[in-house]
Amino acid sequence: MEVKPLLQGILDGKNSCITAFGARRSGKTQLIEGSEEIPGLAMKSFCELIPMVEEIGGSIAISCYRIYHDHIYDLLEHKEKKEDCGSRSPHRPPAVLTCGTQKGGEPNRVVGDGFGAGSLRLRAPASFHACQRPTISVFGNLCIFFTTVMGIFHFFHRQVLRSFRGILFWYMLAVISQNATGENSNSTYLIGLGSYDITGPAADVNMMGYANMEQIASGIHFRLRARAFIVADPEGGRVVFVNLDACMASQIVTLKVIERLKSRYQGLYNEQNVAISGIHTHAGPGGYLQYVVYIVTSMGFIPQSFDVIVAGIEKAIIQAHENLRPGSLFVNRGELLDAGINRSPSAYLNNPPEERKKYKDDVDKEMTLIKFVDQEWGPIGSFNWFATHGTSMSRTNSLISGDNKGTAARLMEDWFQEIHGGTYVSEVLENIEENKFPLSMSFPATGGSQVDGSCSAMHHVRSTLRKGNKPKYVSAFCQSNCGDVSPNVLGAFCIDTGLPCDFNHSTCDGKNEKCYGRGPGFPDEFESTFIIGNRQFMKAVDLFTAATEKIKGKVDYHHTYLDLSNLEVAIPSIDGQKIGRTCPAAMGFAFAAGTTDGPGAFDFKQGDDKGNAFWKLVRNFLKTPSKEQVDCQHPKPILLDTGDMKEPYDWAPSVLPIQIIRIGQFVILCVPGEFSTMAGRRLREAVKTVLINSGNEEFDNNVHVVIAGLTNSYSQYVTTFEEYEIQRYEGASTLYGPHTLSAYLQEFKKLAAALVGGSSVPAGPQPPDLLEQQICLVPPVVVDSKPIGVKFGDVKSDVPQNSTFYKGEMVTVKFWSGCPRNDLLTEGTFALVEFLQGTDTWVPAYDDDDFCLRFKWSRPWKLSARSFATLEWRIPKNAASGVYRLRHFGAAKSLFGKISYFTGASSAFVVV
Repeated sequence: MEVKPLLQGILDGKNSCITAFGARRSGKTQLIEGSEEIPGLAMKSFCELIPMVEEIGGSIAISCYRIYHDHIYDLLEHKEKKEDCGSRSPHRPPAVLTCGTQKGGEPNRVVGDGFGAGSLRLRAPASFHACQRPTISVFGNLCIFFTTVMGIFHFFHRQVLRSFRGILFWYMLAVISQNATGENSNSTYLIGLGSYDITGPAADVNMMGYANMEQIASGIHFRLRARAFIVADPEGGRVVFVNLDACMASQIVTLKVIERLKSRYQGLYNEQNVAISGIHTHAGPGGYLQYVVYIVTSMGFIPQSFDVIVAGIEKAIIQAHENLRPGSLFVNRGELLDAGINRSPSAYLNNPPEERKKYKDDVDKEMTLIKFVDQEWGPIGSFNWFATHGTSMSRTNSLISGDNKGTAARLMEDWFQEIHGGTYVSEVLENIEENKFPLSMSFPATGGSQVDGSCSAMHHVRSTLRKGNKPKYVSAFCQSNCGDVSPNVLGAFCIDTGLPCDFNHSTCDGKNEKCYGRGPGFPDEFESTFIIGNRQFMKAVDLFTAATEKIKGKVDYHHTYLDLSNLEVAIPSIDGQKIGRTCPAAMGFAFAAGTTDGPGAFDFKQGDDKGNAFWKLVRNFLKTPSKEQVDCQHPKPILLDTGDMKEPYDWAPSVLPIQIIRIGQFVILCVPGEFSTMAGRRLREAVKTVLINSGNEEFDNNVHVVIAGLTNSYSQYVTTFEEYEIQRYEGASTLYGPHTLSAYLQEFKKLAAALVGGSSVPAGPQPPDLLEQQICLVPPVVVDSKPIGVKFGDVKSDVPQNSTFYKGEMVTVKFWSGCPRNDLLTEGTFALVEFLQGTDTWVPAYDDDDFCLRFKWSRPWKLSARSFATLEWRIPKNAASGVYRLRHFGAAKSLFGKISYFTGASSAFVVV
């Protein structure tokens, strides 16, 4: 009697929540769920609602979830039985509720019909529109919930919701979000998002970022992705933004992606309205840029790295295009205080004191996020911009990783999937307390066997998470003006004494090699990566859930190419203005010193504005800079005069793209480099001033201007004139001389004026296409071999027989394998943790896109044709108890060049 009056309110648009709250075994389950003989409140409520809905000719959607062992399980999801590659998915008939009869004598039935995650829909006569989605203007939401007094629910091992209110909030969000609130209405744009695997070769290829020739890829921490959004307005304006889990965008990659898009879409997408940006991870395979200086350490151009990135970007954009649907965008921003520090504070302090007083920090602390809301499905993604380097993983790491921003993206996508009914172990795990030892003993190591090339993709855990026609949630953590921002927030210390490094030069006893920044998880770089990623993720969740400012206005863009090797620049001065010029590219001595995130070698040091006689002799052997170049670059002492070095082809870019994208009051400045904190502030303020003072009142002080760093091409750093004078690493890497920032300010103000004035801008000089001139010095895989009597995929080192592991422990298995360069297994996996469901069904639980599972590849010696795959699984604290095994997928090359695919699994073991 207390519940029944609430039901009419549901039909009047009100929301109701029924909660059973008590200790274990106090009768909560019986009260809410009941039994077949005595229905509980949930069943009674559904059965009361159905005839009430039928009376008014509406429809109703019901979702049922179970929170259990740190997972949300969708109890109504209908899964088909199938068998692939030795593993089966569970089968269950669709859920059916029978509640009395309809007017015509037919029983009222609610059937799980596969119409989306967790969806039950009323099956009614033909006149009843069973597939019509409920509209929020008609019905409210009913949440029926029960929890244990001492229960604790958390999504990740660092994120714990300790209060009943927190538990209730997240559960209600999971249940009612598909009937989203008013953010669904009045769609402004067409929006679409897409995501695709761009993980490059996990063996034999140098990592891009630290320029350390000894940092060679040999496995996977987690996979890299291209994430894209498309926004189109009713007037025909349309933009594409792609965020890459890569060190930076590449000019040749951008050119080739644009070529493909122009061909596929007849010019709908082109260099004007497509932006491709990198997160700046230093743990991705290199060799995909076209200029010599950026591929020296990777032994030239790596076609495999280039091809997977180009293809992945194109496929992410295709997905976004095919997902275009009416929707809205919301923007929010807030401070994140503990994810970055200034790694060159002595250079920052050289900026004018009156300018520094405008800001309370020497790095930008603001994150700006846009939220994508589909008119039908509700929230479908988010992109955010925040400045911190992708250098949580060190210069000695050899596992492919998206570093802290890739970590944040994986956390947020998994978080959204969790609260919307997804789960990676396919069903509620039953009978987990029974003795599993006899069962595990019946599953020894399988031995290697040949499989189809697509087999690993079928087992990729997240590939199965899309529900019906609902687009997959996409979250991107984009880079901004990160030039002088380090994620190693504990500061820089000498590794021999433990004392802080020298403030001005970042040296220890005059040597830079011993000065390293420390991340918050020091000395564990994986922990530091997770912590900085988690901090960005947590702030993004806050902004996402609280985003209420709707983006309104037209979609527009402007793009041009600049020749930064000789651009005339008007520079403000006391006497009015003077004319300066940019210079051909050159790198200073402090470039070779590296940074506290990854120090260089020899006797180079930051803050060197003089140079060294010995290294000048070495430099002159390659190219002696002209007096004009020396004067132009002053006070930078030139180590490499890359702008004038042309053999075997261009060493550095001269022609670079700049781009401005507008979506209503949200503006993205796309820059082809790493702006320092103050350089980025000046650029944002300059553009914002032009937009606000345009006179057409389209923009006001609420305009949101973000910088997308490392976009469309790459040209190293951009500092302020004052920071350039100090010649730390960032100033020494500002290629085009002391007036580089002034050139960008000048040209971006022109783009902004054209944007608000509706005028066009010249296309500018075209950049070169050097693809046909590229040279690769990395030898191909010749052959994979194994001992006689051994098969690829056989276990070389197994788990102990009849073993039991506890949560938090490491499980390690080694397999005979082939080189990962034989096939990148794109959208697949090299490593898999399988969970035994029932007595004979193995289901995927974790793969090489999970932080807890690492795939490591090795050879017994450098030139050996034999190789091993080592799978390391750190059992998560929230893993379900039960029987598991580790499985490896790979590809091997024969002497005649044939690629064969294989798999093998370890012996089963028990996790308790």
